[in-house]
Amino acid sequence: MPDRAALAAAHCRPLGADARLAGAKLAERLRALPQWHVQGEAIVRRYAFDDYHRTMAFVNAVAEVAHAEDHHPEMTVAYDHCTVLYSTHSAGGVTDNDLICAAKADAVYEHLEPARAGR
Repeated sequence: MPDRAALAAAHCRPLGADARLAGAKLAERLRALPQWHVQGEAIVRRYAFDDYHRTMAFVNAVAEVAHAEDHHPEMTVAYDHCTVLYSTHSAGGVTDNDLICAAKADAVYEHLEPARAGR
C-alpha cells in the first residue's frame, strides 16, 4: 500500500472499468489519507482557510493539479473553506487516480497553509 508521499509523487493513468476500489481494499488504501473519508461513491475532504483569498489560492492550485493530471474534482467553495470530492465516473467510484489527486491536494494545502495542515 503506497503512503501519502508515494501517492503524491504518482501520476494519474488511464484505467479500466475494473479499477474501482471498494470495501476493505478502499479502506486500506485510504489509511494513507486519514483526513479523507468515503461519501457514497467518492472520497471527500474539507479544507479550512482564514479568508476567501486563501481559499481561492487553494482552489486555483488544485485546478492546476487537475489540469496536469487530467483528473478533475468536484469543489464546493465558501469564504473560509473548500470541500473537495473525487470520484472516477467511468469506473463508478473511487480509483487510484482519486487517491493520487487527493494526496496532491493535501500537498497543496500543506504548502499554502503549513500551520493549519499540522493540526
